[in-house]
Amino acid sequence: GYNTREVLTVGTGFEWHDLAIATDSLSLFSDKTFVELRMSSTKVGTDGAKALMNYCQGVPADTLLLITMPKLDKAALRTKWFQTIEKSAVVVQLWPIEGAGLLTWLAQRSSKRGLKIDPDGIRLLAARIEGNLLAAVQEIEKLYILHGPSALSKQAVEESVADSSRFDVFKLTECVLAGRINKAMKILNALKAEGIAAPVVLWALTRETRLLLSIKVAVNKGQNKEVVLNQHKLWDKRKQLVSAAVSRIELEQLRQMLLLAAQVDRQIKGQAQGDCWETLLSYCILFYAPPR
Repeated sequence: GYNTREVLTVGTGFEWHDLAIATDSLSLFSDKTFVELRMSSTKVGTDGAKALMNYCQGVPADTLLLITMPKLDKAALRTKWFQTIEKSAVVVQLWPIEGAGLLTWLAQRSSKRGLKIDPDGIRLLAARIEGNLLAAVQEIEKLYILHGPSALSKQAVEESVADSSRFDVFKLTECVLAGRINKAMKILNALKAEGIAAPVVLWALTRETRLLLSIKVAVNKGQNKEVVLNQHKLWDKRKQLVSAAVSRIELEQLRQMLLLAAQVDRQIKGQAQGDCWETLLSYCILFYAPPR
């Protein structure tokens, strides 16, 4: 097995020499090391391309590197750095379950637990989990615990979800998107008090930030806002919230959010000083107030 694990998140200000440091130095302290490189974009730049190719040319025998990144377009597949990785490693492409496929998957998964949820209820579940299959499994299990094998309507699903937890990360993201910061602060404090893991909250906020950033950049480049929103296949209520947030939040705020996300991640791992929950609060406030 691997004795040491290091996670590197590629974002604004990331220093690519950190990859070489992590993969070269960790082996001094343990027999085998596992390094996870999390990339939010397939555009690595000159420094990134050089760092990745250098690693592939001299892979340490006692180090395993896992690289995760968004879907690669045709241009990225033709880059020298990716082709170098492809020759030196195992490349696995995972396709997200979306649209009608997600609805079918939810229905089948529910059926395995003896739950027959009507189409409107399935759509409600899909809107709630937003493509996160782990969250979907947890919601279905929650419904099974509450109702046992049974037929459920949309209303039953909605009531069960509301009864199962007074506060959850989905309510938090709805509030920050709507700019309801006072309510968001109360929910965040409740999540902390109820023992919700900070990484779960960070995941939810970061997901919203990346979505808003993607839409904001596209709109700033001249694309039609409505078209861009439709491309992301947002549900009605969520579409309205996201649209309002894109109009309200400046690009610099979104970039600042990603910096805070990286800081929270380091605090959770004990790699940075400070309380991760305090930083998460600052993160939420940025959805309303611009950085100074």
